[in-house]
Amino acid sequence: MVDVAKWPLFNLLKPQERASISKVCVFGASGNEALFITSDDEVYVFGLNSSNCLGTGDSQSTIVAKKLDLLSGRKVISMSYGSGPHVLLATEDGELFTWGHNGYSQLGNGNANQVLAPVLVSPFNNKVVEVACGSHHSMALSELGEVVTWGYNNCGQLGTGNMALQSYPRLIPYYLEKKKVVSIVCGQNWSIALVDNGEVYGWGNNTNGQLGIGNTSNQLSPCRILELPAIYVQQIVCGYAHTLALTDEGVLYAWGSNTYGQLGTGNKINQLVPVQIMSDKGRIVEVAACHSTHTSAAKTRSGQVYMWGQCRGQSILLPHLTHFTCTDDVFACFATPPVTWRLLSKEFDDFLTVAQSVKKQFDNPGTADLKFCVDGKYIHVHKAFLKIRCEHFRSMFQSHWIEDKKDVIEIDQFSFPVYRSFLKFLYTDNVDVLPEDAIELMDLATSYCEDRLNRLCQHIIKNGIAVENAFTLLSAAMRYDAEDLEDFCFKFCINHLTKVTQTDAFSQMDGDMLKAFICRASRYGAFKY
Repeated sequence: MVDVAKWPLFNLLKPQERASISKVCVFGASGNEALFITSDDEVYVFGLNSSNCLGTGDSQSTIVAKKLDLLSGRKVISMSYGSGPHVLLATEDGELFTWGHNGYSQLGNGNANQVLAPVLVSPFNNKVVEVACGSHHSMALSELGEVVTWGYNNCGQLGTGNMALQSYPRLIPYYLEKKKVVSIVCGQNWSIALVDNGEVYGWGNNTNGQLGIGNTSNQLSPCRILELPAIYVQQIVCGYAHTLALTDEGVLYAWGSNTYGQLGTGNKINQLVPVQIMSDKGRIVEVAACHSTHTSAAKTRSGQVYMWGQCRGQSILLPHLTHFTCTDDVFACFATPPVTWRLLSKEFDDFLTVAQSVKKQFDNPGTADLKFCVDGKYIHVHKAFLKIRCEHFRSMFQSHWIEDKKDVIEIDQFSFPVYRSFLKFLYTDNVDVLPEDAIELMDLATSYCEDRLNRLCQHIIKNGIAVENAFTLLSAAMRYDAEDLEDFCFKFCINHLTKVTQTDAFSQMDGDMLKAFICRASRYGAFKY
């Protein structure tokens, strides 16, 4: 749960205003400017406006939230801010709006004049899906995986092969021509692109080794981070001059500046190539950093949140366990300045909706009228609700079915954790199981014709795949004819072929399946060397 009141700025708002917020971004040299979006897609700003970056059309500070009428009703999907400062904002319709400081043409509108209100910029012939800002340069990503850059270029941060300033968005040339970029991020004066095959490319300033290429030479065009050839990166974030990369196995790497311990290595020595950190903390599911701070944070699969680097003026050299439940709280309470590291969403908690009330009744013996007995354990449910939510139960609870007369129904086809997860899904629309359990839950979903649950299980498996369980999950995907999941697991196995073939799951693979895998891997080019 994100509590926006942890940013002191939001205590200026009335409680009813805070309750209406669905998305938030806090920015500025002191963390004293904010933009928020309501549940009705209205965009508001308020704060100090010390750099004329609120977008209100004037240079006045305001403690009263002001609506940005031009953005009214547009669904915002991505937002970023530069420390200049300037702001980029992308909408669901693929539009790009910019405003703020423009001394280096970082707004992409063809001049260097400051802009006090949002202006529409058209960098592509297709939709913009993500934006990123450095201190004085900007990037945008199209739905086709193309990248354009513009603004200041004194270190090559635009990736155009030269150091010429760009007044308009310009497509990065052949360096990324055959790559489909899925995510972009900026440090102060350098840039990173994550490609759909898990490769990472960087360019721009490299005086602290933040590009991870083994030296401190600036790069004028995108170059692959060579120390990451054998892993698949799924998330990457940039701090002021350091980088964090999270792999599909939940392993965390860090490199670049370490003046405040922001790499989490236990010292203050810069790292010119990626080094693994937090190996003793379990699987990492999210990392956080922001180009205007020297702070780092990470969240584990068990829900623990760690922070390190510059935290309220102190240097924390190793990841420190916090009491927080999300990485956003780290930046609200400990970062300097106290900004947001992403456009974050806020859950509503001022009243219980119908859905929330239903969730609270799951496995509640006080209101239940039916019990399932699985492995000798009981799960308390409500017959009417199950009939509403599931076709299988609508059929079961009819007068000519014996189950309709029972108060307790025995289940012996599935395990207790899996069946309980299925029933909980009916009450909550959420699934929380391990990837290995998701296989059995997929079987249940198929048996009960629950297509959405089947898709959620596939998503869990994709997020939880690792070298040790890759072949087990691949076998399950083949067994259940889940083609998309099978393709995903197969590519994971190919990307980690050496390690995967040394696991017990691979050695226990039956002959026909092994033969099919080898033939397919050969066609994929796995044995070309």
